[in-house]
Amino acid sequence: MRIKQLAFRNSAWNPISETPAFAASQAQLVLAFGERKCLEDLQPYDYLRGLFPAAEIVINSTSGEIYQNSVHEGTIIVTAIEFDKTLVKTTKIDIENHFQSAESGKKIAQNLLADDLTAIFVISDGGRVNGSELIAALNEHTGDKILISGGLAGDEARFEKTLVGLNENPKEGKIVGIGFYGTQLTVGHGTMGGWDVFGPEREVTDSEYNVLYKIGDKKALDLYKEYLGKYADELPGAALLFPLSMRATADAKPIVRTILSIDETNRSMTFAGELPKGALVRFMKANFDRLIDASASAAQNSMSLFDSPPELAILVSCVGRKLVLGSRTEEEVEAAREIFGEQPVMTGFYSYGEISPLNPNARCELHNQTMTITTFSEK
Repeated sequence: MRIKQLAFRNSAWNPISETPAFAASQAQLVLAFGERKCLEDLQPYDYLRGLFPAAEIVINSTSGEIYQNSVHEGTIIVTAIEFDKTLVKTTKIDIENHFQSAESGKKIAQNLLADDLTAIFVISDGGRVNGSELIAALNEHTGDKILISGGLAGDEARFEKTLVGLNENPKEGKIVGIGFYGTQLTVGHGTMGGWDVFGPEREVTDSEYNVLYKIGDKKALDLYKEYLGKYADELPGAALLFPLSMRATADAKPIVRTILSIDETNRSMTFAGELPKGALVRFMKANFDRLIDASASAAQNSMSLFDSPPELAILVSCVGRKLVLGSRTEEEVEAAREIFGEQPVMTGFYSYGEISPLNPNARCELHNQTMTITTFSEK
């Protein structure tokens, strides 16, 4: 595997790094992670196609760009990959609203499935999709036998629109699936949150998709404010400090849900992911050191299948973590680098949702407020 990275920053394209013997004409996959308005202004596809004529080119908007040990804003980070023994196939699905999410997952699986499929990396629109339904359908139609990871595109903290493109400039309402084929590719994964839970577990008694109306016998927002105490006056901004831990069923592992907005009239809360009726939820709060330590744990877990450091690591972290960590955001990227050492090329982005199994051999799920890492090496 050989890799070249370049960045658009300060109004110009700049090289970052290049593996010896990399051949741009032979690159099979290009990942371009960029700030939404920068992508709209620059329209980078034609430039990238000129550099990498044979590659599948995937472009998406972000809430922050990751490369090597740094986090950036207002840039486009490009990673071009030339595999030796691995084939890459892509598929693109159009989605108009979240009701089409399950069908989109089914189509991605059908378009990519093959006997030698090793892994699927998904980059999805972050505004129109029900990520939980998308991933559930992918799990079902791959028979829970294929590693699935990736993330939902972002739009800084604006939440206006997200963009995804495959072999074209990115647009709204697109989902891209990337299939990796062959027996010589090892793909690892790790996902960690690092949040502290507090208070009793309670049942969701009234919800619709990602809008939570009641927990137990109380309006969701009223109960939430009781637990926030003095922080309730700082809503909705303070909600990033206090996400929810959710178990969809009593025997499920907990996953995290980020609060996007609150409705004072209906006393409801809107989340970046589904909260089904009957789910069990607990309140969570930020612990800065644990958030950063979680990134190191995710990196460590992503290497469980490797005898040596991976060649490529794609980090997908949540916009909520970035907003909470503030000036300490780069520390979670640096924590991953300390685990990996200097060998892997690192790239990634801040997202509206992270896609990965929680544990080895587990089903893939949509996460919020986690650091999710996918690692790659060829034998």
